[in-house]
Amino acid sequence: MSDSKSKTTTDHDEIRGWVEQNSGTPASVRGTDDGGEAGVLRIDFPGGAAEDQLEPISWETWFEKFEDAGLAFLYQAERSGGGGSTFFKLVRR
Repeated sequence: MSDSKSKTTTDHDEIRGWVEQNSGTPASVRGTDDGGEAGVLRIDFPGGAAEDQLEPISWETWFEKFEDAGLAFLYQAERSGGGGSTFFKLVRR
């Protein structure tokens, strides 16, 4: 049994709420866009490792790509020792 609480969701309000609660913003990986379409989806958290490689995008664009790709959002609701976490992963539904 895992010590941390993780959840998987496709609910846009739940995803956006968790991301914003952790000071994140929707983004895509720079240079992976396809003819005006958003590229590889990411969430940009302050001080993130790849901040310079990410391009901010709107929630509308992020969720459009999320739905088109048939993704689900797996995230860690809290760390094993308690407290917030910014761990997430985009997985296939």
